[in-house]
Amino acid sequence: MIHPEHVHLALGPVDMRWGIERLSCHVQHVLGRTPCDGSAYAFTNRQRSRLKLLVWDATGVWLCQRRLHQGLFHWPQPGDTVCRLSAQTLQWLIAGVEWQRLEAIQPAHWQT
Repeated sequence: MIHPEHVHLALGPVDMRWGIERLSCHVQHVLGRTPCDGSAYAFTNRQRSRLKLLVWDATGVWLCQRRLHQGLFHWPQPGDTVCRLSAQTLQWLIAGVEWQRLEAIQPAHWQT
């Protein structure tokens, strides 16, 4: 199993036909990161119904894909090119949970 320490979301949609080489180039040239830094990189399609996860480990590369039969993956709004998630947040994302609400900061006027 793969258990990346950090997960970076590529916020712009990609073509789900892309394989390891094309996604690795995307990480380097568009996101400005190195794909073999031990992090995982997550990509979604325009409809946000499919997710690909690219992970380099010490011996090779993993390319995992998930498709939701209902609903959408909850993705940040475009603006930046990449967003970093924790391992726990990745599990919420993969499950289709609206993880942005789970990590929302409580407004100051609600605190005692």
